Amino acid sequence: MHDRPSPIHDVIIVGAGPVGLLLACELRLSDLSVLVLEQAHDPHAALKRLPFGMRGLSAPTLEALYRRGILDALTAAQAANQGASKIAAAAHWTRQPRQPAGHFAGIQFFHDDIDTSKWPYRLQSPAGTGMAVDMETLESVLADRVRTMGAEIRRGVQVDGFLASDDDVTVQSGTETIRGGWLVGCDGGRSTVRKAGGFAFTGTDPEFTGYSAEVELADLAALRPGRHYTPNGMYTFAPPGTLAMVDFDGGACHRVQPITLAHVQAVLRRVCGTNATLTALRLAATWTDRAYQANAYRKGRVLLAGDAAHVHSPLGGQGLNLGLGDAMNLGWKLASTIRGDAPAGLLDTYHAERHPVGARILDWSRAQVTLMRPTPSTRALEAIVRDLIGTRDGATYFAERVWGVSQRYDLGGSHPLVGRSMPDFELADGTRAGTLLRQGKGLFLDFAPAASLDAPWDASLDALTRRWRQEVSYVAGDARERLGLRAVLVRPDGIVAWAADTHADAPGAAQALSRWFGGA
Repeated sequence: MHDRPSPIHDVIIVGAGPVGLLLACELRLSDLSVLVLEQAHDPHAALKRLPFGMRGLSAPTLEALYRRGILDALTAAQAANQGASKIAAAAHWTRQPRQPAGHFAGIQFFHDDIDTSKWPYRLQSPAGTGMAVDMETLESVLADRVRTMGAEIRRGVQVDGFLASDDDVTVQSGTETIRGGWLVGCDGGRSTVRKAGGFAFTGTDPEFTGYSAEVELADLAALRPGRHYTPNGMYTFAPPGTLAMVDFDGGACHRVQPITLAHVQAVLRRVCGTNATLTALRLAATWTDRAYQANAYRKGRVLLAGDAAHVHSPLGGQGLNLGLGDAMNLGWKLASTIRGDAPAGLLDTYHAERHPVGARILDWSRAQVTLMRPTPSTRALEAIVRDLIGTRDGATYFAERVWGVSQRYDLGGSHPLVGRSMPDFELADGTRAGTLLRQGKGLFLDFAPAASLDAPWDASLDALTRRWRQEVSYVAGDARERLGLRAVLVRPDGIVAWAADTHADAPGAAQALSRWFGGA
């Protein structure tokens, strides 16, 4: 029996959207051979540009980009193409005397109502809690980073199917076969990888068809700017011609017929209850609130991330953030598995950690749909939620959920920081902890004070961590604000794996190091 040749690529990623591109960057930090396959020939598309391409990045996403040195490039790219000013002009909710902080089913909450003292483990950081971007700029920045890091992107490649074995995965594209060690489907809600892999995909069917359209109106005064609920649905209008509508038809008109001027005209009059007349339809797309999730994110050497693993309504814009979170969680775990230094079961924690996060976001989306239904009972419920969201506690709760600052993985242990995003500690020398994660290694921060006669330096943690110095960077020194902590262990994705307040707790640290980085 002959040995099979080694796979050509360590990982094949299907889909060159933001999720697939960020995952490729993460894998290249470990010098793995990565190939990204994308069906579309051209990365540019009208719906990726403003106004419909606008997306909000939440705190976990901004922290991830900041920790990898990508956030500055993204900010610079937006400034270069005047993205920030265009985004501000496209968002009707920015034209208000109070600073909006987000919304739930269109019900806004504001920065001046939010009590940030409720989040004791958050520190000021260059990452911030929210940022508006357009998809075209985000994808361009990530694609540039992928190429700079040495991964290959092949566009215009249609994946027809694949064959997975215990040793590798063979992807079929027309008459071409492409072999890799692992396959990750980042190919969207209609994922070929998910379907070909036989992943169960379950959830709730749509209640509405949503429309995003760029139109010309015979009379601008026929529609009120802003977001409005009506007896037949909901619409948002930003002059002169940016229109979004929700028609509660059970999703009957999504991808079943061409979107014509006459059709959009009929939906507009039914939903808005006006005689508004369209004179031109420049751009249109439909969407629904279908909320489905893969029952498993991994089958052997095949994994799913982003919309391939979960789909839901775009309300609130959390789908992009959810997918980028998948990429950050998966990248270092898959890389460690391929390198051969992963502890047992590490790759299985990808599903264990990310599936509950996805399920929670899907329920968040479903709850928003409930508040949008065109019924008297729903309007009564909406009035109650509007009252609650206008309180300080209410605004703080919704900000916590929408911004993602409450996200926490269940990693066990009793310390309240474990499972949360690492605070961006500023060390005594001015170094920020977030910048110490650029290379995708773990991080051990030892806040032991300088040695003195009264408080001699405890070298136990320094000695302990030497066994893992290939996988974990050890940094000793005080911080300007260390939140009462003695030391913290941080995973490559920025999640705190272990923390101690007043004493070294060397056994607990050793256990956490072994759990996430192997026995060394």
